[in-house]
Amino acid sequence: MNREDHIIHGFKATLVARAVYMLSSALLMFVLARFLLDPDGYGALYWAIGVLAIIQLFADLGLSRSVARYLSEYRETDPGQVPYLLKTTVAAKLVLITFVAYVLLLYHEWIATALGEPDAIPFLAAGVVYLVVFSFSTFSQVAFQGFNHLGYSAIVQAISGAGRLLFAVAFVLAGFGALGAFFGYIVGYALAAVVGMGILYVGFYKRYDPADEYEDGLSQRLLEYSVPLTATQSANVIDKQIDIVLVGLFLNPAAVAFYTLAKQITDFVLAPAESLGFTISPNFGEQKAAGELEKARQIYETSLTNVLLLYIPAAVGLAIVAGPFLTMIFGSDYAAAVPVLQVLAGFVVLQAITNLTSDSLDYLGRARARAMAKGATAVANFGLNILLIPWIGVVGAAIATVATHTVYVAVNLYVVHTELGLNVGRLARTTGLICAITGVMAVTVLLVTPLVSSLFMLGGAIAIGAITWALLAVVSGLVDPGQVRSVIS
Repeated sequence: MNREDHIIHGFKATLVARAVYMLSSALLMFVLARFLLDPDGYGALYWAIGVLAIIQLFADLGLSRSVARYLSEYRETDPGQVPYLLKTTVAAKLVLITFVAYVLLLYHEWIATALGEPDAIPFLAAGVVYLVVFSFSTFSQVAFQGFNHLGYSAIVQAISGAGRLLFAVAFVLAGFGALGAFFGYIVGYALAAVVGMGILYVGFYKRYDPADEYEDGLSQRLLEYSVPLTATQSANVIDKQIDIVLVGLFLNPAAVAFYTLAKQITDFVLAPAESLGFTISPNFGEQKAAGELEKARQIYETSLTNVLLLYIPAAVGLAIVAGPFLTMIFGSDYAAAVPVLQVLAGFVVLQAITNLTSDSLDYLGRARARAMAKGATAVANFGLNILLIPWIGVVGAAIATVATHTVYVAVNLYVVHTELGLNVGRLARTTGLICAITGVMAVTVLLVTPLVSSLFMLGGAIAIGAITWALLAVVSGLVDPGQVRSVIS
């Protein structure tokens, strides 16, 4: 199987798993928001998850992505070092998780009270277990990425999504409310962690015969490379979660629900871009090691063009239909989320580029540059949230996210350009053509949206926009139907 076929195969596997994960997440989001929890309960659940996501940073410190980078390199150049790399990482993670879980167990009541959410105390207490299972679930996924066996990452991700859906709904229906939904998350991640770590041990750790000795200085390089990744990962999680925490701190759980729901919808829309970025990024490390930067550039430019072709129209369409979409699917209780979703539609394009680019920079050895950019924009995002949320409410959090992420994406693209020498002129012309197609599509959707009065008509409006986009994309030459059929088949 050549490299292009390998990428397509990996993309298909990752996209299928991401589809299972996102569909189960979307169904869980719909069932909880529409039927099982009120906005206060929904907001409390995801506020607690946001706090735990920040705490979980200290249980990993960038080790997962650091070892993935070295697994990608050493499985080709010196396979005997692979068992040592895995053993070092797991041992370090066990130490970190034990320490963080113990501190959380001691101070969970104080944390909840200090952040103004005493009702979240039981969530944070259960969060001790959540940290353990979530950490190893995600570690196994990233490790499989380092081995470039994305099918296994896909399996682990699909199990976590399906498990969360099944058990969260079951526990809520059993009468345990939002806390029951949280325990559903724990069970889903626990199942994924068991399967993922089991495959990693039997299928990879046991398969590689260890070298006679650990390469001198390799463990130190592994830990050192985790430092910029820690900064990047920390900034990334804080960038994604601190706004949720601050909305809860300055406003109320219902506002958290409105903001979280809008962000979850954007996550669902972003699934294909995340799958593509997860798939192609290990290849950049391999190609750089082999001196094949021209191939890396071609892959990145093609991927970026396709991402923009899909997500610029998707973001504009999402902003146009946000009102009827939210109120018809989730109910009038969530009407306050409409302006939030409309602002975050801009974030969809930015995050799609980020999903394609960020992991690629890690494998190109530019984690430090990305870390500096992410750290600076995360600090700016924090400051803007503190300024805007008390002033203009939950929409302020969305504005802060879009503004700071614009800067981060610009820096990422510049760093990729310095590594790969992108054809900026061609990319600019293609982007202009995509924007023109989007403009025609937007006019079409705007004309029919006022007529929408049912879910069927909403689907029709979306279909009209999609058909308009598809026809113009083919006529303009941006999409080759033959290539699309070959990829799908």
